[in-house]
Amino acid sequence: MAFASGRSINSSDNPRSARATRVSSRSDLFPRLVAMQKLADAQNFAVYRMSGSGLPAKQRLICELENWGPSNASLNKAFADAYGDALIEHIEKSLLPLAWAGSHDRSFPSAVGIAPFLVRLQDGLVPFSGMAFPVRLGAIGNGFVVFTGDDLDPPNEMVVELHGRACQVMIDLLSLDERRVAAAEALSEREIACLQLAGDGRISEEIADKLGLSVHTVNAYLGSATIKLDSVNRIQAIAKAIRLGYIS
Repeated sequence: MAFASGRSINSSDNPRSARATRVSSRSDLFPRLVAMQKLADAQNFAVYRMSGSGLPAKQRLICELENWGPSNASLNKAFADAYGDALIEHIEKSLLPLAWAGSHDRSFPSAVGIAPFLVRLQDGLVPFSGMAFPVRLGAIGNGFVVFTGDDLDPPNEMVVELHGRACQVMIDLLSLDERRVAAAEALSEREIACLQLAGDGRISEEIADKLGLSVHTVNAYLGSATIKLDSVNRIQAIAKAIRLGYIS
């Protein structure tokens, strides 16, 4: 395969220059993801983190960044429903990129040269074709950078380049979360326990009975955890605790 027009790797796209600039917010990652999207001749990108810990059955994919837009909001759910379990299972045993053909593009990928370096997912489950690059950085740093489109056909060297850049995106995303968490006081074991039970759907009275605490104490732990996680309410605190890997 030859490089498509506009997909050459030049000095301005060099990932080393991107690493030299420390990202200060998630918005800093968007230009890099858009550049990667152009290299892949893709129409969209999405970054997924894996929440929860332990057995794959207790984990799920959380979309952190994407440019599908409000008009295509259903694509995120469609992708997670179609391939979420397969991606979670895959990252436990392999870091090879994955590829699939959409229902409108069953021939992807066409090059036999790249086949040994890709894991093929079941085709036709979603309308669009795509590639997912797995990144494994630890309990709260695992995830995928995904590119979707109808005519994806990157050459071997481009797949390697994109995978390297995907790793750096995930490293920077994890770094942003770690800096944010480090700025706040760490959650205590009791706060984590109360959040976990609240996330399981238990009300304060049930949590108190389970942990042998008073309802007032449970509410105090949940309140302090909410403040530490910089959340506006208990629901948001639970969602953030899941994303940061405190609870599953």
